[in-house]
Amino acid sequence: MSDSKKAPAVDQITLAPVVDDLCRGASGTTSTPGGRVTLPSREAVIKIVEDLRAVLFPGYFGTSDLHDESLHYFVGATLARAMRSLEEQIRRGVAFTERHDVDTCSHCFEAAQAVTKSFLGLLPEIRRLVHSDVEAAYEGDPALRSRDEAIFAYPGMFAVTNQRLAHALHVLGVPLIPRIITEYAHTLTGIDIHPGARIGEKLFIDHGTGVVVGETSIIGKNVRIYQGVTLGAKSFPLDEHGNPIKGIDRHPIVEDDVVIYAGATILGRITIGKGSSIGGNVWLMKSVPPGSRVTQAEASEQRFAFGAGI
Repeated sequence: MSDSKKAPAVDQITLAPVVDDLCRGASGTTSTPGGRVTLPSREAVIKIVEDLRAVLFPGYFGTSDLHDESLHYFVGATLARAMRSLEEQIRRGVAFTERHDVDTCSHCFEAAQAVTKSFLGLLPEIRRLVHSDVEAAYEGDPALRSRDEAIFAYPGMFAVTNQRLAHALHVLGVPLIPRIITEYAHTLTGIDIHPGARIGEKLFIDHGTGVVVGETSIIGKNVRIYQGVTLGAKSFPLDEHGNPIKGIDRHPIVEDDVVIYAGATILGRITIGKGSSIGGNVWLMKSVPPGSRVTQAEASEQRFAFGAGI
């Protein structure tokens, strides 16, 4: 028999048991006694985010060919499409999390409708916040020649805009989708901000690569953060069964007008007082009062274990 006529190394008989085993472990689409449970679509969520970015910054994203007559039509049509898709993805997320039938569950339909309507009402405030971030970038970076450049090109703007959208959904109790939104930004920028973090107006993340902001972090107004900064937790408290205790405040509070320079690591539920400056590569696990200037020489040596710095 010639080489071209040899039997394939992998045939249906060989594939069958592996396929069966893989399908048994699959969780993206599962059946329940009541019907079908389906995950949200990552691709659909990303498209929603891009539509919302075009609504928050019309003319910068989506299309650059806008004028007074077409602006309202573009924003209205884009927002309507995004909200229809968001409602569907929220319905899928709720159904999957609660293991309800995505096709027939009235609770999932009603929850998705209510959350989508609430989120829509938050968009003007989100727009105000992201435009304040543009101002912070313009005021904080002497290399920035125009606000347009920050909107188009700054990774910090991209990551913070995504987080503000995700945070609104997180507060409304939406499962899965907020993390998809922030991890989309994380993948593209290297900036990892949890949807649960509470961020005041005028946040500027300069350069940004390697920035990590944990779930229960609180960041005040007019804060500037440089690349490689971590706002993390000292450890993971465990319950009597050895499982991590969730829902506790374990990340820093950064008050207004703080600057945190490159490579600084700030851990635990500590407070960085208003107007403080945290120097590059500082390792800090204790609160500092307002107006502090902390450098490597002044920061005390601290021990850490059990997941510290995450």
